[in-house]
Amino acid sequence: MSTVTEPGRAGVRVRAVLGDVAPDELGVCDSHDHLFFRSVVLPGQELDDINAALAEARDFAAAGGQAIVQWTPHGLGRRAAELPEISRNTGVSIVAATGLHRAEHYPEGFVDGVRDRLAEIFVRELTVGIGNSSVKAGLIKVAGGFHVLDQHAQLVMRAAAEAHHATRAPIAVHHEHGSAADAVLDLLVDELAVPPSSVILGHLNRSPDHRAHRELAERGAWLAFDGPSRANHATDPWLMECLKTLVDQGYGDRLLLGGDTTTARARAATGEGPGMPYLLTHLRPRIERQLGKDVAEAIFRTNPARAFAVEWRG
Repeated sequence: MSTVTEPGRAGVRVRAVLGDVAPDELGVCDSHDHLFFRSVVLPGQELDDINAALAEARDFAAAGGQAIVQWTPHGLGRRAAELPEISRNTGVSIVAATGLHRAEHYPEGFVDGVRDRLAEIFVRELTVGIGNSSVKAGLIKVAGGFHVLDQHAQLVMRAAAEAHHATRAPIAVHHEHGSAADAVLDLLVDELAVPPSSVILGHLNRSPDHRAHRELAERGAWLAFDGPSRANHATDPWLMECLKTLVDQGYGDRLLLGGDTTTARARAATGEGPGMPYLLTHLRPRIERQLGKDVAEAIFRTNPARAFAVEWRG
């Protein structure tokens, strides 16, 4: 098992849109969310309104939030040039992403146009800037398939591993219905030599298999769970039990939590919610009551500071 990056080490930083920050300055963190997101599979629900994004981030800050990790990857409307202004206006640190989602999220022909230069794109966005901006990405977002890694997923993950080795950037993984996380570690860690402490496995509450979660934690990866959203609310009853089981097994230091707001309707400030603030107004108090304040502090502050901080190359 790889040693987890320690926030106190010299040179370790979280790459945010206003510049690299020390891990202990990240603060209370929403470890997986979206201020901007546009997908062809969600027509009419695009997150592309800067005023709505600003209002959502401001409400998150009012609830005590200090950092948002946006998992929106290359080609899905990240609005990277807008993120620094939101960060400055709200006081919330924002971490942007490079990477590539599942193929169905893109317009026809988009993936074919970038597949031969994915690693080059990822490295550039991590070290130079996204698009024409100077905003650097702070993580690589990739996606698996339903229970398997299809050809597209394997192509993107190999490019992500190459970019990781060039930069040391963390790799965050979308799992379809929470599945195939073991296959992701088989590929990224066992075959492509990415340290497990650099891999963040997302959406695991969508497959509330306690034994599988323990096996993933034993392999040294980060386990990321979603707060309620309109895309995955059916898994809400199992979220607390998933967290409790892992804490009881000694893996409270591997857990992350995010809101994963992917549609305009799911925003709190301008939609029906629950939105980003729900993590802190509802879920954090429940975690404190049921699992203890130390666990809540780890999930929202200590663990993100360790998961997203690296000694950057480039």
